[in-house]
Amino acid sequence: MKFDMTEELERVLSQLTEPDGARIKQATAQLKAAFKDPAVIPALCAVMRGSQKPQVRQTAAVMLRMRVMKRWKKISPEHRESLKAVVLEAFRQESEHFVRHSLSQLSAVLVKHESPERWPALLTVLNQSTKSPNPQDRQVGLLLLSKVVESNPEAFRPHYRQLLQLFDTVLQDVNNPTAMYYCILTLTTLTAYAGVAEQNLMRSLLPKLTISIKHLIKVDQDQAGEAMEILDELMESEVSPIIVPHISEIVHFCLEIGADNSLNDSIRVKALSCIASLIRLKNKAVLKQKLLSPILQMVFPVLSAAPPPGQEDLEDQEQDMDNEGDVESPKHFAAQLPQVQVCLSSENPYQKKAGVVCLAMLAEGCAGYIRRKMLPFMLRTVCHSLSDTSQPDVSNYCADVMPLLLRYLAGLNQTMTVHVSKAFYALENFMENLGAEIEPYLPTLMETMLGTLSNAENLRIKELVVSAIGAIASAAKKLLVPYFPAVIENLKGFLLDIRDEVRCLQTQSLDTLSVLARNVGKETFSPLAAECVHLGLNLTNSVDDPDLRRSTYSLFSAVSTVSPECLNPHLGSITTAIMLTMKSTEGVTAHLEEEKQFVLLDDEEDDDLNLEEEEDIEGNDRDVSEFSVENAYVDEKESACEALGEIAFNTGAAFLPFMESGFQEVFALHDFPHEDVRRASFTVMGQFCRTWHKIWKENPTQENHQVLQNTLSVVLPSLLEAVRKDRDHNVVIAALESMNGVLKACQEEALQSEAMLAEISHVIRDVFKSKTACQDVSEDEADDCQAEYEAILQEFAGEGIPLLASAVPADTFYPYLNELLPFIMNKTKSSCTVAQRSFSLGMLAEIAHSLGLVSGGRAVAGRLSSRLLPVMVSGVRDRDPEVRNNSVFGLGALAQAAGPLLTESYPMLLSLFSSLLVKESDRRVIDNICGALCRMITSNAQCVPLDQVFPALLSHLPLKKDLEENKTVFGCLAFLYNHNPSLIVNHLKAILSTASLVIRTEDLDADTRNTFLLLLRDVAQHHPQEFQGAVLSLPPKQKATLSAAVAHL
Repeated sequence: MKFDMTEELERVLSQLTEPDGARIKQATAQLKAAFKDPAVIPALCAVMRGSQKPQVRQTAAVMLRMRVMKRWKKISPEHRESLKAVVLEAFRQESEHFVRHSLSQLSAVLVKHESPERWPALLTVLNQSTKSPNPQDRQVGLLLLSKVVESNPEAFRPHYRQLLQLFDTVLQDVNNPTAMYYCILTLTTLTAYAGVAEQNLMRSLLPKLTISIKHLIKVDQDQAGEAMEILDELMESEVSPIIVPHISEIVHFCLEIGADNSLNDSIRVKALSCIASLIRLKNKAVLKQKLLSPILQMVFPVLSAAPPPGQEDLEDQEQDMDNEGDVESPKHFAAQLPQVQVCLSSENPYQKKAGVVCLAMLAEGCAGYIRRKMLPFMLRTVCHSLSDTSQPDVSNYCADVMPLLLRYLAGLNQTMTVHVSKAFYALENFMENLGAEIEPYLPTLMETMLGTLSNAENLRIKELVVSAIGAIASAAKKLLVPYFPAVIENLKGFLLDIRDEVRCLQTQSLDTLSVLARNVGKETFSPLAAECVHLGLNLTNSVDDPDLRRSTYSLFSAVSTVSPECLNPHLGSITTAIMLTMKSTEGVTAHLEEEKQFVLLDDEEDDDLNLEEEEDIEGNDRDVSEFSVENAYVDEKESACEALGEIAFNTGAAFLPFMESGFQEVFALHDFPHEDVRRASFTVMGQFCRTWHKIWKENPTQENHQVLQNTLSVVLPSLLEAVRKDRDHNVVIAALESMNGVLKACQEEALQSEAMLAEISHVIRDVFKSKTACQDVSEDEADDCQAEYEAILQEFAGEGIPLLASAVPADTFYPYLNELLPFIMNKTKSSCTVAQRSFSLGMLAEIAHSLGLVSGGRAVAGRLSSRLLPVMVSGVRDRDPEVRNNSVFGLGALAQAAGPLLTESYPMLLSLFSSLLVKESDRRVIDNICGALCRMITSNAQCVPLDQVFPALLSHLPLKKDLEENKTVFGCLAFLYNHNPSLIVNHLKAILSTASLVIRTEDLDADTRNTFLLLLRDVAQHHPQEFQGAVLSLPPKQKATLSAAVAHL
């Protein structure tokens, strides 16, 4: 090594530490040249050990660390050994903490390449320093230990027991908090790798850990908060017996920290977070040890405490409205959580707020239980809070809740924007599930909305109102038509204003315009379609904003559902804009590995690296550690992808010039870093398959068929791979849903080879067996959220089974069906949840229905009837109406599919339905009984005593809830007229009475309506006297409806 190189390097490194850009640039160029000389390693070692400037010593250590990370196999054995010796020598003699820290990091990188057994000097240094009588030496040794163990924990596995014994001693050294801190960091790393052999030693350390952290809190709260990470590691450790015996101690320790308002917020939050993790991961142990009560007793004072002056939330500074009225809180609810009752009845606004926040959390976390057991009580409590200041079942209480919401909105001071925002949020979420039930409140709602739009000056208030109008449109649909002109007139002003300060209002107006396009009806919106397309194109070209582009793409997509021909002339411009967004990397940030942030490593040698030589070093050849994507650009890319798929499907053949390039862009996003974009990609891939199938059906050329098959051969394997390997539940759900959509639309075209049938069946099986990547969680990690995702995954996977059954001959699918059925039938047991029983019986019913549609289905249905029949009959007797409903539908579908093969069971089924009709109160179940009876009649009429069954059937018509069964019912009437016309003629009054109520409504599809009207015309021609008598017996309105329907046929 040349002496002058050492001096030159020290000078150059010294320049790097100076605040002079030109000198730094010059030094960087010199370093790049020096790094081409192998002698740079010993020269840097000399600087690291001998420089008088600590900043230069640290910089030399950093340079060496990055050189080792990047060029380990290029460093000669001689220089490697020298480096290992020098770094330990430098570490022992170093007095500056920040330099020691860099030296320990260099040692950690060396340990990645040189295991402790191949570097005995390291073990000697660690052993001597960590056991030194000098407290400072122990601190330094434990710092080095924490870094090298973190770097390569597996390499230290033979030393775990020795290390744990050392930690037992260090954790008792309460006068040396820094040593305890580094000890806990090392222990945190080891926890994830510890096995059963170490669990006894680790368990004995827990009491000492909590004591050590208490002492750390007194010295350095930031270090104490970092040390508390070990509790999270212990909770998530596979060796659960470590923490379970100490749960009570840990909870009380965290409660003590969380309740101490003299501590900083970060460590108190950390303590509360630990308790939340314990409840999530070890909830049974928490309940068993009766820790819920002390947790709540500590949490409520924190939750309801007033913030220090000057630190109030904006919403807290907005004074509450006067309390008018006094509604008693539900006693049952108060018995569950006395603290909530105390908070809600308090005059203290912060305590009252705490009570309402708890109600919100309970509604989110215990929705199923509340819906089944406590919904009326919960709503009374919420209504009380509304008068003082939710989901399909909540809509049943519309008459109670909606007037309160309207009164609350009318009384709000519009300057209180936080309260107004929350009130509109509640209104939108409530209206979401109302549907036609919104009609009585529509005049008041729209008067309030339009009035506020006209009078409000605050842009945020206008934005909230415009959003609420979209929610109203989603529920009201065509009921909104009378208000449509006034809404559009208001929106126009916002849509054309491109000032930056009104951008949020403009974007929301575009979103609401899209909602209107999808809901008010084609005849109402079509006149605006072309204008909307031009508006969207102008905004795309003139405004550079990701949120606005997202909304514009959604508008194009919505217009395609109403008037696709308006898009056809502009498809080139629209697809260009959309695909530019899909290709764009704007908003995507690649986070480089640390060494890539230093320009000196971007030298020419990088191009000559042999990656194969380095692949054994984890992460050595990876420049990018992770990506992050700004939310606005994620939303834009997701919306662009979804819009492209919907536009392609709705415009069909007109989109052909853009199909190939569009599909390539969609497919390219299937491995995008952000899960929302991957989800959209898998959804739209399926949509492209359905689009090609639609194009081929409209123009059945060989070329179109080949493209369809080529697309399916790419998409289906990609979807199956996503289900198996993607770790995000929502992506997997989207892939399953997309696969189901392809199977439903493409049927046998998607299953040209039995290999694909087998692959899909096996993936469904894997989901039921929880063998996919996103289901790969330990028992301790399986919380309620995971269980909910698991149920949704299995539901979407299960929906694929009847789709497969309807797509191929029954004999072909039977071996796979036989393998899958047990997974479904196991969830029909009384011990399963209502949701599981309902889902499984619904799937069995759909499978039976599908078998009735394919060749060989009758034989397979008959073969399965001995297994399915008892399960469905048991389901008919279930206490839950949804379970009964699905079971009844299943029995009807099975009878239809099996036909004569189920003849001997007809008397039992008829008796079952007869007894159920007598006591059943749920209208949907009654409708499905009617449908099941009709299926039995059309399948095997000679086994049904029609003189008894038919009048009973007619007495429960028309259908009230399950209107899809109208097709079955009216199909049965047509069947009976063809086979037993006298039966129809004898009951003509009841039949016409039913028909007059539904014949001109949307409750019947066009084909069923026309078939039945032809039947009525035939009856009128061949049995005029009976027909006229039946018509005359109808009330005037029904008579006019029926006569008009028949006349217009």
